[in-house]
Amino acid sequence: MNAYRAVLTVPGARSFVTAAFIGRLSLPMLSLGSIVLVHSRTGSYTLAGAVNAVAATAFAAAAPVAGRLSDRAGQARVLVASLAVHLAGLAGLVAAALADTPRWLLFVAAIPTGAAFPQLSAMVRTRWASLLSRDAALQTAYALESVLDEVVYIVGAVLATTLAANLFPAAGLTGAAVLVTVGTVWFTALRRTEPAPSSSGGRGGSQAIANPGLRVLVGVFVMTGVTFGTLEVVMVAFATGLGARAMAGPLLAASAGGSLLAGLWYGARDWQGPAQRRFAAALFAFAGGAFLFTVAGTIPQMAVASLVAGFTVSPALITAFTLTEQLLPLAVLTEGFAWLDAAIGIGFAFGSSAGGLATDAVGARRAFLVGTAAALLAAGIATQGRRWLRHRVMPAAEEPRQSASA
Repeated sequence: MNAYRAVLTVPGARSFVTAAFIGRLSLPMLSLGSIVLVHSRTGSYTLAGAVNAVAATAFAAAAPVAGRLSDRAGQARVLVASLAVHLAGLAGLVAAALADTPRWLLFVAAIPTGAAFPQLSAMVRTRWASLLSRDAALQTAYALESVLDEVVYIVGAVLATTLAANLFPAAGLTGAAVLVTVGTVWFTALRRTEPAPSSSGGRGGSQAIANPGLRVLVGVFVMTGVTFGTLEVVMVAFATGLGARAMAGPLLAASAGGSLLAGLWYGARDWQGPAQRRFAAALFAFAGGAFLFTVAGTIPQMAVASLVAGFTVSPALITAFTLTEQLLPLAVLTEGFAWLDAAIGIGFAFGSSAGGLATDAVGARRAFLVGTAAALLAAGIATQGRRWLRHRVMPAAEEPRQSASA
């Protein structure tokens, strides 16, 4: 734990980490909250999954653009505009669901809700890269963020389902709106640690996706996103089918809890050897973990399966973020991280929709196989593309790493 305490002593780190954490809590609440709200009003998992998929697709399409604008114009300016549009879309989604409007309005409202979600995850990792450069502590910082991502999904999933089950169906989305506003406004105000805008990340500059290694990572993240998207929809259906819908959040939280523990262990170790080999091995373990969901038939069994499967998640994600920082210069790093967020969003959209269709067609337990197949494909992509993950940007291609206040 000394490694984590050390990175948190970096000036300004505790503030931007806490602000980003609060804002990111709204992401799982947005996803689960919309599934619960739409299903409660329509009775259709297919529709609930499709609306969630549209929001995730919009998020994916807009993420690289927001990341590139952030590299060029600065994080604060992009976040202020994003938050305003996101809140307007979220209000429209809740109103459309509660008013029993034509179903197409749910999809219309889902587009700005997803597209304008503040890119706090990519931006906080870029701040770490700006402060620590290629210091060995950077992997620990990325591990910390991955651990916090899991805490986000543990707390956010439980909050969304608990609020919706005990208050009213839209309570999960209402809570999401409050948290994203508080976290984003606070993060925006922390200007001393904001990386300076870079001209080479703007007009005429190189684009992160031109790097072949990043394209491999994007392919892997699409498939992992399919697994995550399938899991969220099918887990709600699994718990509901057993008469315990409120347990969907805790079951998803168990998976996140396993990933949290694995992330703490992984990030505190000084790993030797090529990161791309660890990456492929971690993804094969991830596929094995995804298979466990298909054999659980009761709530206690699913809790155990979720916890064990969760142990396989963080090592793969932490290594991917480390590889991204090694492959790209700071001038396009936010865009690079945003591409990974976009890839997960694309996969999540497909997995959410496919999970809903599969659940309605063959039942929850068999529907988990969609996520297992996607995890196996992710491992295959990482294995076949391993040579591209060894290519690194030369130091001369990078700009000085400095904060906006310099």
